[in-house]
Amino acid sequence: MNGFLDQVVRDKVAQTERSRARTPLNELLLRAASRLPRNFQAAVAGGGRIIAEIKRRSPSVTAFRQQGDVTGLAGIYAASGAAAISIVIDEPNFGTSVADLTRVRESVSLPVLAKEFILDEYQVAEARAAGADAVLLIVRILDDARLQGLLAAIGDLGMSALVECHEADEVGRAVAAGARLIGINNRNLDSMSVSVDTCRGLVGLVPEGTVCVAESGIARREVIEELTRVGVDAFLIGGALLDAEDPAAKLKELRGDEH
Repeated sequence: MNGFLDQVVRDKVAQTERSRARTPLNELLLRAASRLPRNFQAAVAGGGRIIAEIKRRSPSVTAFRQQGDVTGLAGIYAASGAAAISIVIDEPNFGTSVADLTRVRESVSLPVLAKEFILDEYQVAEARAAGADAVLLIVRILDDARLQGLLAAIGDLGMSALVECHEADEVGRAVAAGARLIGINNRNLDSMSVSVDTCRGLVGLVPEGTVCVAESGIARREVIEELTRVGVDAFLIGGALLDAEDPAAKLKELRGDEH
């Protein structure tokens, strides 16, 4: 891992221990059981589906143009044809929190993905208790035993897991662990550079029947059409929408809707 990921992992371990001291796991599980999850995987399976992301900033962007009311933005996404919503729940680095996730989930009928650096089953329960219907698992920061354990915990809570990969061996590990929803991140988390060639090179490794999601660097309709033809089912798009003056128009453009 690189400096950014190393620091995030250290921070998440410390944050999870503080949260566990405040709120026991059993209490989170009771909250989680009080609401039914929406089917994220079914929502994004198919062709050309868009998972529209919410965050206020990123390690490479000081502030996105669309960084205000998260529920208002979620409503725009829902009304403009998004299949699901992703919200990053890492306030120090991305400006959006677990509380923002809850507000978004309560304001729309779409399934919501908690995009988080998950290392522990406690974080899964915390996301579900806050309303998340799916969570992100990053293969790079998990060993095989932990990956399998987290997939089991996510399944037990009735949630979907988007298992993120960036290299061929990570796709292999995700498949071996039983992932049914694989994300190919075009962003290199060492250099933070982005290349859609990553997805072009790895999509063929995703087995038939497994939903494939392209992440990062998707900003044009023609790229969506190209990747859909080679087997990508859905596209997780943040920056292109968050930096748009009119995110509704941009989302409709990316979907191929006529204006």
